[in-house]
Amino acid sequence: MADAPGIPADLTWVRAAPEGSEGPGPWIEIAFGPDDFVYLRETGDPTNIVTTTRTKWVAFTKGVMAGEFDHFAELDDDQGTAAPA
Repeated sequence: MADAPGIPADLTWVRAAPEGSEGPGPWIEIAFGPDDFVYLRETGDPTNIVTTTRTKWVAFTKGVMAGEFDHFAELDDDQGTAAPA
């Protein structure tokens, strides 16, 4: 993939948080920009932005919905955190 352009200043960020959640998170925010780019950032570090394409984003979300990443979400009973893959 060619280098993504500079981050557009006028992106509309959508927070991926459970319905009714308030506060700073930590949550992931997503913005769909021009030229087929998708931008992702963490609420705790909003200047650190990852860029991908809309095609790759759609493939990723379909994989999540199909359960392809469920093994990353298995919880470690001792600490209540995601177990390493």
